[in-house]
Amino acid sequence: MHEDDEIPIETATLPLDAWHRAKGGRMVAFAGYWMPIQYDGIMAEHLWTRENAGLFDVSHMGQLALSGEGVAKALETLVPGDISALKPGRMRYSLLLNDEGGVLDDLMITNEGDQFGIVVNGAVKWDDIAHLREHLPDDITLNHNEDYGLLALQGPKAVTALARLVPEAADLVFMQAMPATWNGHAIGISRSGYTGEDGFEISLPNDALESFADALCAMEEVKPIGLGARDSLRLEAGLPLYGHDLDESIDPVEADLAFAISKRRREEGGFPGAARILGHLADGSPRKRVGLVIDGKLPVREGAKLFDGNTQIGVVTSGGFAPSVGAPIAMGYVPTGLSEPGTAVAAEVRGKRVACTVTAMPFIPHRYVRKQGA
Repeated sequence: MHEDDEIPIETATLPLDAWHRAKGGRMVAFAGYWMPIQYDGIMAEHLWTRENAGLFDVSHMGQLALSGEGVAKALETLVPGDISALKPGRMRYSLLLNDEGGVLDDLMITNEGDQFGIVVNGAVKWDDIAHLREHLPDDITLNHNEDYGLLALQGPKAVTALARLVPEAADLVFMQAMPATWNGHAIGISRSGYTGEDGFEISLPNDALESFADALCAMEEVKPIGLGARDSLRLEAGLPLYGHDLDESIDPVEADLAFAISKRRREEGGFPGAARILGHLADGSPRKRVGLVIDGKLPVREGAKLFDGNTQIGVVTSGGFAPSVGAPIAMGYVPTGLSEPGTAVAAEVRGKRVACTVTAMPFIPHRYVRKQGA
């Protein structure tokens, strides 16, 4: 408990707050901001995004820029990715680690040529900024781009819609980024997102957000989508949410995110918690994040205990009804010996046991547009 935990903090508004309310967005407090949880209904918005294009306001996330001599090597002292090998215009998913190898945050790192752009989670962005400032050398400059917002356009028709406004965006493939100009505004575009669908994230000056969002939503393919559907979409895609499926007690191997530990870093180490993490890579971790398919129609929510017989073995970290699957699903942590797909476990919901089956993730296939042959 921190001394200031009991002090109420005023919920902030994002630049598009009035826009969301005018569109019928039902606003809730999330990550310190008022954000729309839904407009037309979570199920309808989820399915729309899977079939068309959904526009998400993710301006609560932190957009940081790091520059200076040796910035890539400096970053590598804090994350387990091979940042030095990241070419201009390329992105990499990575993890900010504490000294024990626990996950402080998951983030996206982009080589923007003259600097590295980093997008961090909104709920912990101020902690991330403090951590980076404390641990990076003094000659590395960190800028927090608070005058820029972030929109995510996701779904199979996202490329059609965005290309009407920025034609060159269609040339990107998954995990590529580029600078662009729209209506005289300098913007950044990446082919990325957190729904499992093809899509883009667009960084724009705050004063251009509304006109850009209006231009997209004027298209028949695009509708605004709230936090509720964003959560169900990322859950179906098997993607973890920081503060729920990831926290400081969990390392990347336990979280089933070992792909974020680059080959060179596995050989050389030199990142926080390397002894623990490399040990888990070599010998296996004691627990693992897994997907769960629920027997029946009763959703199993975050916090539900997981059992093998009468022994509690873990806990559900995310769960709910999956509109595209047509059934309840969940993810959580179980002992590695019980992590094989097909393993039967049970969740406790309102004092009753609900049968679950461990399953491989994602629950539905990712539909990212990759390079041919990649």
